[in-house]
Amino acid sequence: MADGAQLAFDLPVAPGARRIAGIDEAGRGPLAGPVVVAAVVLRPGRTPVNGLADSKQLNAQRREQLYERIVERATAWHVVAVEVADIDRLNIYQATMLGMRLALEGVAHAAELARIDGNALPRGLPCPAEAWIGGDARDRAIMAASILAKVTRDRLMRQLHEQWPHYGFDVHKGYATPTHLAALRTHGPCPHHRRSFAPVRDAAGIHPPSSGHVTVVESL
Repeated sequence: MADGAQLAFDLPVAPGARRIAGIDEAGRGPLAGPVVVAAVVLRPGRTPVNGLADSKQLNAQRREQLYERIVERATAWHVVAVEVADIDRLNIYQATMLGMRLALEGVAHAAELARIDGNALPRGLPCPAEAWIGGDARDRAIMAASILAKVTRDRLMRQLHEQWPHYGFDVHKGYATPTHLAALRTHGPCPHHRRSFAPVRDAAGIHPPSSGHVTVVESL
């Protein structure tokens, strides 16, 4: 177990907790761009958004539609992007743990309990928490968080495409597709490539990471 995480049973769950924050991420695997983490609190009882599902099971148009409904109807939500410099400085696992903690801090005023997609929890969380393996297919608040994270990251990658069109970020979103790898070999990495990832190192050599920062993307 990495130093920055702990198993779910390390944090006692609040009995009868009803205000639950779902937390999920998008973008651990790509070679470029931030990892984005979202936290969503839905009101107790009937879910105010119909059609929630794991973001990976929805097409882009449906995710965009649900995004608007979630931000309109959620009790609270918060999205953060952990930038490439922090990913390279910390490693992708620890950068994701950082994003999860910061996302939860953004909705802590509205949450009694957090459910985090995965098998480990960040340390220093502001409320009791549970790690849910496959949570993005089991818990509606986590589903909502997965949609916010995915839509936000896709939007950010389309913005990067406008600056760096020869990589095709608008299509592959930074993942290691053959087209992306070919562009890396031809053009080398841009400032938004993760130099701690082997294909990027292979394309340009090892470079020391610059100082990083975390961006709050949106919040309620």
